[in-house]
Amino acid sequence: KMISMFLIPVILAAVFCGLFYGFYQRMVRWLRGRQGLSAGLCCLLMLLLLLIPLYFIGDLVAQEALDFYDSAETMIKDIIAQGDQGLLGRLAQNPLLQRLGLNRIDWQSSLQDVLKSTAGIVAGVINTATKSTFSVITNLFLTLFALFYFFKDGHRFIAYIKRFSPLPDHYEDQLINRFMAVSRATIKGTMLIGLIKGVIGGLTFWLFGIRSPILWGVIMAILSLIPMVGAWLVMYPAAVVLMITGQVWQGIVLFLIAALLVGNIDNVLQPMLVGRETGMHDLLIFFSTLGGISMFGVMGFLIGPIIAAFFLTVLDFYAIEFRHQLEGAKKSR
Repeated sequence: KMISMFLIPVILAAVFCGLFYGFYQRMVRWLRGRQGLSAGLCCLLMLLLLLIPLYFIGDLVAQEALDFYDSAETMIKDIIAQGDQGLLGRLAQNPLLQRLGLNRIDWQSSLQDVLKSTAGIVAGVINTATKSTFSVITNLFLTLFALFYFFKDGHRFIAYIKRFSPLPDHYEDQLINRFMAVSRATIKGTMLIGLIKGVIGGLTFWLFGIRSPILWGVIMAILSLIPMVGAWLVMYPAAVVLMITGQVWQGIVLFLIAALLVGNIDNVLQPMLVGRETGMHDLLIFFSTLGGISMFGVMGFLIGPIIAAFFLTVLDFYAIEFRHQLEGAKKSR
């Protein structure tokens, strides 16, 4: 319990150490065996590669979020002020909405409720982001601190842990290999594909003149980290809104891009980037990702599948070691 608060930084450090250990070894050769200096430079390089893009993206997202709220507030107030002479009247006369019975909804009251709710959500997000800043900086420092020693002394740590483990060496190696396989698959598959979806979605919104494309692109990238969710959760409603507001062909094209291009990125890139490294069923990945996020926060999308992979690997060990007993139990039924 005393060290539970350091679990996420330590796991992240282990993941990044495994992914970039080859680069660290090349750095050691370039610097003629200076392990401490090599580890420090690797950590500094990773810090710069992480912080600089995150700072600029975060600044743009914050500006676009505030701009989007201001423009949305102004637009909603204008729509309410126009009454039946504006968009509300066109919605009431829309044949599709009439067939669905949606023209009987009090859209003016609904928009007012949306405006009040949005104001509360924006205030809550700003308050939470302000409070979380110190936590993010602390976790980043702890991750890099642990990463420095994992680069420098990681092989000693692994040998020390394996010495006290009751498992045979080949089982211990399997656990380590499974950890690295799931880490690579999650980083390469989930994060990279999510980034690609966010970029395509943001560019599409920008081309169609939808406000705050960077904000929506980041939201789509985050949603893409969750299995069976994804960018469609933003793009499909945006396409419907375009069609309802009279931009029919733009809405249809946006819908097709979401369904045919963004929706099929996983099918094209996932086999190339990930292959079958995880060895887990999609349903287990789904539940372990959501469970990891609920337990560990945002980084749970990485930690959850790792824990699930360890569980499956231990089950495999059990099936191998007790194969004869299990087969005998089946025959006796």
